[in-house]
Amino acid sequence: MSKEFVDVLVIGAGPSGCVSSSYLKKNNISVKVVEKTKFPRLVVGESLIPRVMDHFYEAGLFPVLDSMGFEKKLGARFLRGNEVCLFDFSNKFGKGWDWTWQVPRADFDNALAQEVIKKGVDLEFETEVTGIQFNGTDSVTTVRTRDGETKEIHAKFVIDSSGYGRVLPRLLDLEKPSKLSPHSAIFSHVKDTNREDGTEGTLISFDIIETEVWLWVIPFSNGNTSVGIVGPTDYIDRLSKDGDTAGALRKAISLSDYYMNRFGDVDFLFEPRHLKDYSCSVKSLFGDGFALTGNASEFLDPVFSSGMAFATESGMLAAKLALRQLNGERIDWQKEYSDYILYGVDVFTTYVKEWYTGNLQELFFHQPENPDVKRKICAVLAGYVWNKKNTFVRIHDTAIKNLAEFIKTEKQQA
Repeated sequence: MSKEFVDVLVIGAGPSGCVSSSYLKKNNISVKVVEKTKFPRLVVGESLIPRVMDHFYEAGLFPVLDSMGFEKKLGARFLRGNEVCLFDFSNKFGKGWDWTWQVPRADFDNALAQEVIKKGVDLEFETEVTGIQFNGTDSVTTVRTRDGETKEIHAKFVIDSSGYGRVLPRLLDLEKPSKLSPHSAIFSHVKDTNREDGTEGTLISFDIIETEVWLWVIPFSNGNTSVGIVGPTDYIDRLSKDGDTAGALRKAISLSDYYMNRFGDVDFLFEPRHLKDYSCSVKSLFGDGFALTGNASEFLDPVFSSGMAFATESGMLAAKLALRQLNGERIDWQKEYSDYILYGVDVFTTYVKEWYTGNLQELFFHQPENPDVKRKICAVLAGYVWNKKNTFVRIHDTAIKNLAEFIKTEKQQA
């Protein structure tokens, strides 16, 4: 059996793994990335939020992404019947990027992966992790290559960025049920032949069908658009009776008065995918010699597009802490990594929960708008969930609920 020796092994070549490996390589760390699949490959998570731009820029990956011509995302629109709530990332509380991208992930992820290879990172596709053993912080990971060869990778630290593959959570028994109620999704891409010119044709939108059921519409610069339906798992199961995902998504589109004419007669570019009970969690984000990043740790819900933000936030932070540890520093992984990441997760969890209770929707669509409240919520939706100067971050667990109750009381008294 052949053996390889590196400082850091990164499992997974998605955005989190690319941010980690690129940062480590830039800091002269010996790093290897193993990826189970072959790129380009289809994956969900096509709407980004501004916080990710900080990570791509710091990792040296921004220039190649900027050259790809992806659709710019300047904000997001929420629809409920005739009501409209539009968030503009340039009008948010605090500092931070004012825009990001809407991306077909096959192209986006492949661009990232090819760029880190150009930077000198050893990235091996179609290589599956089959086992791992730790001796303190040192580890021996067994992998199987696309040629069927089995080999060992010896590393001083492992960053698991395997996404929904959740490699170390499975191998180390770290899986834990999510705190969120079970929701599922069905999505596909369409050739957007009925797309209008101007902003309407490029704007990402979330059309609320029922309080817990909504349709996403994410236009890409290549003329295609991602369309998906999200709802409680039992609702999605009824919609996709007998496994007919295409029929289910067509039925979902027909429920949208706003988008029926645009998408009612277009063909799906691939058989719609069914993502069942997508929320997940883990018992711990780290251990001796490893850290979990992105969807390998926590995934909440697609409604606010937070998935990649947590992936790149955790990927960058794990790489920075691993670098310091390799340089001889003693790292408090609980305080510096887990507590920090989970604070942001808790903030977004509150927003997801209050979205599905309807409380957050009350705030979104309330008229007249409160500009200060909207700017602070916009900052959260942009991914700046660690800025405790923002009251809607600092007291997230009560702010939304209390304000929604005040609005409801006002309505009753009017």
